[in-house]
Amino acid sequence: MASLSLRNITKIYPFNGDDAKKAKKKKKGEEPEKKKVNLKITDKGVMAVQEFNLEIADKEFIVLVGPSGCGKSTTLRMVAGLEEISGGELYIGDRLVNDVAPKDRDIAMVFQNYALYPHMTVYDNIAFALKLRHTPKDEIDRKVKEAAEILDITQYLGRKPKALSGGQRQRVAIGRAIVREPQVLLMDEPLSNLDAKLRNQMRAEIIKLRQKINTTFIYVTHDQTEAMTLGDRIVIMKDGEVQQIGTPQQVFNHPYNMFVAEFIGSPKMNIFDAKLVKKDGKYAVELGGMTVVLSDDKQAALTKNNVAEQEIKLGVRPEHIVLEKGLGGKVDVSELMGSSVHLHVSSMGRDVVMVVSTMNMTGAEVSALNHGADIQYNFPGHVCHVFNKETGINLEA
Repeated sequence: MASLSLRNITKIYPFNGDDAKKAKKKKKGEEPEKKKVNLKITDKGVMAVQEFNLEIADKEFIVLVGPSGCGKSTTLRMVAGLEEISGGELYIGDRLVNDVAPKDRDIAMVFQNYALYPHMTVYDNIAFALKLRHTPKDEIDRKVKEAAEILDITQYLGRKPKALSGGQRQRVAIGRAIVREPQVLLMDEPLSNLDAKLRNQMRAEIIKLRQKINTTFIYVTHDQTEAMTLGDRIVIMKDGEVQQIGTPQQVFNHPYNMFVAEFIGSPKMNIFDAKLVKKDGKYAVELGGMTVVLSDDKQAALTKNNVAEQEIKLGVRPEHIVLEKGLGGKVDVSELMGSSVHLHVSSMGRDVVMVVSTMNMTGAEVSALNHGADIQYNFPGHVCHVFNKETGINLEA
């Protein structure tokens, strides 16, 4: 198995002839073309990935997550050797592999669309790479059957892909990858084509698989639920740049900026316009006539950074809001989710989302939280996240 080191990895897609002319200059009086994405434009082309740095330990499960077009799949494809690296160095173990062919990197990749051979049986699909290596037949048979047992697809070895469900096909694709016993297993949004129930099942299967095989995983997804449940560490990307790297708990509890705060967590974090003040030597936030004193750990972090009183963006997660005396609002939408009710509340000129547990509520109390109901809510100081109004960076960071 192997560790990986990505050092200042950059990917630039060069302009074609027409794009280069447009980039050099616009005609006088001509309106500039609106950017479709926020990727950095250089004189060499579009920078899809900017100075990506990451050290991955042996057998670690790393998840690259972010919105479409953020550069996560491009990064994965550079690790695989399917995209040329424009700048920086990529090491697998102690070996620099920038110019090493994909077949010689000892990696395996599971694609979003399965990429199975339709004319081959499940057995032959899984065995294909081993046959190309001229592996002895008895060893091929042993490895294919071991992989099939791990993935619970032994009963399907004689079938062809068209006779399988989406989840079964994805297991075959994973089986084809793991029989090679690669140093690194790359997975590019492998569950995005499955329905919600199958995605949940396959997430559990991947967690079990990780416990059974000793390899390093790099997993790409745009689904933050997958990222939170699968990864030892999460790399959150936006516009080709890394926003934050940390464990699921770290990025959830201590987001580096507002983008991470809103991207991680479902429903997404509420953001309020508020003011950070100091009262009796303690930091507090003021909004809507309510003052919330921050917790001791937040006091320490803000004091360490010598943060001044200022207008801020205040972040509070929906599940951290409580229905108690405080700010007022009117319920627009009430969604009963079984053990909780999701409320969309008009308050202070914006939509505030809150998740209220129904475990200790009567049916009448739950029914009272319907459209048009007037409510009051607040939140304790330890759940507040304070961000710089201009930069969006967490003032505790």
